Amino acid sequence: MGRFPELDPAHIKTYSAADRVSKVRTAFQAVPPWKGMSVSDFLKGLPAILKAEDLIAAARAIAAAKKDGRPVIVMLGGHVVKCGCVPILLNMAERGFISCFASNGAAAIHDAELAAWGQTSEDVAVRLGDGSFGMASDTAEILNTAAKRACETQAGFGESLGVLLEERKYPFRDGSLAAGSLRFQIPYTIHVAIGTDIVHQHPDADGKAIGDASLRDFRIFASVVSQLGEGGVMINLGSAVIMPEVFLKALSLARNLGHPVRNFTTVNMDMIQHYRPTVNVVQRPVLAGGRGYSLTGHHEIMIPLLAAAVCEESDE
Repeated sequence: MGRFPELDPAHIKTYSAADRVSKVRTAFQAVPPWKGMSVSDFLKGLPAILKAEDLIAAARAIAAAKKDGRPVIVMLGGHVVKCGCVPILLNMAERGFISCFASNGAAAIHDAELAAWGQTSEDVAVRLGDGSFGMASDTAEILNTAAKRACETQAGFGESLGVLLEERKYPFRDGSLAAGSLRFQIPYTIHVAIGTDIVHQHPDADGKAIGDASLRDFRIFASVVSQLGEGGVMINLGSAVIMPEVFLKALSLARNLGHPVRNFTTVNMDMIQHYRPTVNVVQRPVLAGGRGYSLTGHHEIMIPLLAAAVCEESDE
């Protein structure tokens, strides 16, 4: 006999697995794909469980928001623009599935460069060594001119950028977030942290103008947030810090002014889940009513997948 006592399982209480309530059933299992499978069949064939179920639930919330006339706000970071997803987002906006865009300064810079020259995203590692990183004067001129115009005309930063791109007839502006938002007559707001963007390195950067334009965009954004209650949707695409923080303050401002922003849906989509989007988008805003979802994956896969699911869930 060993030195230490053992529990004897001879008299344990058992039950039948067939009679037990279980969380997973064969009905939840995926349908294997086949050549020529339609998007509709592919989505219906996803496992009806965990994140696949959340993806469909998020798509249904977006489709329902459009049907019920509630706003769908998309916040995004710069990487979403660089991943080639703007045409998908603009198509959703044109069809009424997105009613407001909001981004950090990086996204606006990439959007402007793509609109003007059809290319963006310099090699930081190569250019940082000799101090040439971020020193493109023409990029800075576009963004800093838009900020000054916004300050002078009391328009929003995003709106002024869209107007500038259209006025100058840049060759790729049809695929621009700023120009497209102007075309569809929906807000595009830009939320800048001074010193985070390459255009702030240039002598034509005007802190007063940038701050004034960005603050006005915050208030425009907060106005749209105030309408989210009872069926709206807030989606954060790839912004780890700035946009989740901006959203939290806009939500607090709206509620402080008496807007009953309750019972809406939030979605955070990113390659990894960060602290601020998790608490400031998925969790805290819907504590008083609503549902938050987190979906993890690369933007160039997940955003088209969500858009396809929205199409299938729509009455169109």
